[in-house]
Amino acid sequence: MGKGTPSKGKKNKAASHKTCRRCGKHSYHRRKRYCASCGFGKSAKLRKPSWRNRYKAFNGNKGFYR
Repeated sequence: MGKGTPSKGKKNKAASHKTCRRCGKHSYHRRKRYCASCGFGKSAKLRKPSWRNRYKAFNGNKGFYR
């Protein structure tokens, strides 16, 4: 079996993420052992990217930081 389409079909068997102990989201990667949402397991500080602070634009307003 190659590394193309046939092997990609085997990726649907086991779940790669489970519920995170810190944030409660289903983003804790079992193999990598860190949470994609809050960064638990990788960093002691909470993962908070700058683009997450923005609010959604509506009524012609631009979405800037809060």
